[in-house]
Amino acid sequence: MKNALFVLFLFSCSYGFAQERELLTRLPDTVPTSIDSLYREDQLYVGFSFNLITDKPSTIGQQSFSGGLHLGMIRDFPLNKRRNIALGAGLGWSLNSYGQNLKIDQDAQGNTIFSSLENNQDYQTNRFTTQLIEAPIEFRWRTSTPETYKFWRIYTGLRLGYVYRFRSNYKDANGQLKLHDLPELDRFRIGTTFTFGYNTFNFQFYYALNPFFKNAEVDQESFGISTLQIGLNFYIL
Repeated sequence: MKNALFVLFLFSCSYGFAQERELLTRLPDTVPTSIDSLYREDQLYVGFSFNLITDKPSTIGQQSFSGGLHLGMIRDFPLNKRRNIALGAGLGWSLNSYGQNLKIDQDAQGNTIFSSLENNQDYQTNRFTTQLIEAPIEFRWRTSTPETYKFWRIYTGLRLGYVYRFRSNYKDANGQLKLHDLPELDRFRIGTTFTFGYNTFNFQFYYALNPFFKNAEVDQESFGISTLQIGLNFYIL
């Protein structure tokens, strides 16, 4: 609930800044306005994504909704006089959830046990979530000018991340199993990003270049599991 309220607050701020900027461009010539010729764009962001699991072993499939929340700051570094070509580098936070039928357990010695849940097995919850600190790096092209906030944009780049919190959660009628520390988990994340859109609404794609797990096996099959995220990004300032 707190996350939802915070996101609504950011979105309302974004809309308010946009309305104020549009109003300034519509003021009559008799009212002095200041135009920032050294403007920067899209330095705060909040995004939502639908997370698809890719590179799955044959016995593993995606189940229930998988989604993500992403927010952070990207410093804009214009490269030309018009300032419509730029580099962006920043810091962000991401929360992602993945629903699937890969059960994660541990034996008495603390060794990880991966198994696939059959369709006829009765369980209430099976998913893992990740919280990350991320460093987005982008090459940016846009049709922006100092006088308008409505413009087309195409941004592409890399997103580096570190999973500082992992949780696997399985629950059935017999109880609940939560795990936080897996030796097979690759906590360092890297993926490519592509963002395009106009004005408020911008589509973003993220494709992970490395798997979640290493040296892992399920049903006598080696696996890693990766992700493709498809979502919307909203920029502020």
